[in-house]
Amino acid sequence: MRSLFVLLGVLLATPTFAAEGASGLVSGLLHPILGFDHLMAMVGVGLLSVQIGHKHIWTLPACFVLFLMIGGILGLLEIPLPQVEGLIAASVFVIGLAIASSGTVGATLAYPIVAVFAIFHGHAHGMEVPTLDNPTGYVIGFMVASAVLHIAGVGIGYIVKSASNRTSLGSGMAGIGLYMILLTYGIV
Repeated sequence: MRSLFVLLGVLLATPTFAAEGASGLVSGLLHPILGFDHLMAMVGVGLLSVQIGHKHIWTLPACFVLFLMIGGILGLLEIPLPQVEGLIAASVFVIGLAIASSGTVGATLAYPIVAVFAIFHGHAHGMEVPTLDNPTGYVIGFMVASAVLHIAGVGIGYIVKSASNRTSLGSGMAGIGLYMILLTYGIV
């Protein structure tokens, strides 16, 4: 664990990252991890996939990554979407509620929810691409980091086996998401 923090410190201290408008693979890798809203949603998708179970453990996160890419392309093409930041915050809230439901949200509902929210997460990433020196590295970085965060969520899902613990995690995530929504719209 300490090695991870040392590596993160070295990456953050590099002149490329410290420069205004930093780009490339490192920025792409760090954006989903350091963006708390992205981190919460992607780990949440992994947790939700374990809760649904079976093949969905891997196909639900794959769905997110696919639609993340589609959203990224929309952002890259500068096709506007309404309320991007609000819907990113809402994704944390809704995915948290789905986890808190302890299995009542099935695959039929989870896939469209994940797909829609992934488009908005991807759009936010894609809007940054045209301003970067190394857009290919950035795209690869945020796609890889997103997949890694899903895998982390799957791992947490396997560790947290009891329904009461999942409900607690989901409720906490939903509370954080609600707070993010209120912040996004200047209510708090």
